[in-house]
Amino acid sequence: MSDNPLFKRTIHKHEVPSVLLPEGSRTVRVYLPPGFQQWISYPVVYCQDGEEFFNFGRIATHAQRLILEEDWEPFIVVGVDVNVKLRTSEYAPDGERYSLYTRFFAEELIPWVESHYPVRDVPEQRLLAGDSLGGAVSLSLAIAYPDMFSRILSLSGAYYGPYMEQIRQAASLEYLKLWMIVGLQEREYATDRGTFDFVALNRDAVQLLEEKGAIVRYTEKDGEHKWGFWQQVLPEALGAFLGPVQDRI
Repeated sequence: MSDNPLFKRTIHKHEVPSVLLPEGSRTVRVYLPPGFQQWISYPVVYCQDGEEFFNFGRIATHAQRLILEEDWEPFIVVGVDVNVKLRTSEYAPDGERYSLYTRFFAEELIPWVESHYPVRDVPEQRLLAGDSLGGAVSLSLAIAYPDMFSRILSLSGAYYGPYMEQIRQAASLEYLKLWMIVGLQEREYATDRGTFDFVALNRDAVQLLEEKGAIVRYTEKDGEHKWGFWQQVLPEALGAFLGPVQDRI
């Protein structure tokens, strides 16, 4: 089994320095595709909740298989870790650390990655991915930095009131393409902000996004608000942006 190329994944761990974050740095994990060459430029997926995307979403394993077995164009994955205790504070627009985190992401993380790895630096080749609050803050970033981000992968996004207000206040979102999914068993999910119907949250977000001109591929499937569900749908989600051309949004 150890000779199987699917298991020979290259993942680097770094501390990205920051003058914005009180801690002075943030841990990231970087998956490099098979056959990686420094002189080739690659599409890149930036994941909120980076540790969980790698450990529970198995995104590096998915990527390796899709590139080797499905002949996808190679791509790089950057997972940005978060302290669970500070997650809502960083990801929610009304959180104390939200402005610091989103500025760090756009102004420090992206330049650091692009100076260390040959990732493509245009919005169409940068995919923002996140689950729950991570999906919602990915959309937040794309609204705040339209010249940087235009592709969103949202797994059961937690589109609470402050996020919906950001969408409402946006002039136009015609530059955005989103792949969104929610599980049908997420109608009464308890969070640190109360119990929410995530199906309703996502339906309302999709309607508002489309009214603003965004292109949305939206799916509802049997599933709960957990990684067991999201891990299964990740290949389809990635395929909407990185798979065969005919499958893309």
